[in-house]
Amino acid sequence: CAFFHRKEEEYRVLLPFIKDGFEQGERAFHIIDSRNFPEHLRRLQEVGIDVAQAEGKGQLEVRRWEDAYLREGHFDQNRMLVLIEEVLTGGKARGFSLTRLVANMEWALEDRPGVNDIVEYETRLNYVLPRYDDAVC
Repeated sequence: CAFFHRKEEEYRVLLPFIKDGFEQGERAFHIIDSRNFPEHLRRLQEVGIDVAQAEGKGQLEVRRWEDAYLREGHFDQNRMLVLIEEVLTGGKARGFSLTRLVANMEWALEDRPGVNDIVEYETRLNYVLPRYDDAVC
C-alpha cells in the first residue's frame, strides 16, 4: 500500500511501476475514481502506453469504483474479494506472467454504504494476496 498527498505525487510514484509492468509484458488492472478516469488514461498515454492497444489485447483493464468496489451502490467485501481473485487468476489464464493491480481507495474516506467493512476486507485480503505472485499497489 502507498499513501499520497497529491495526484502529482501519486502518478510520479505509480507511473514507473505501471510502465515497467507493460515493458515486462505483464497485465495491468486499475480501479480508479470515475472523476479521474480520463486523466488516468491520458497519463498512461503520456508515458508511452498505447491504451487502446493494451485494452484490446487484454493487457490493460481500468475500472471505475462503481464497477468494482461500489457495485450496486455499496461496498460488499465478499464480492470484492471474489473480483480480486478473478482478476489475479484471470491474468495467468490469459497468458500474462503477472498482474499489477493498482486500486485507488479514496472512496473509503467518504460516507459510503458498506465502508464500515473496509478494515475486515483489508484483513481478509491479506490472506488472499500471498497466494499469488502478482504485484498490488
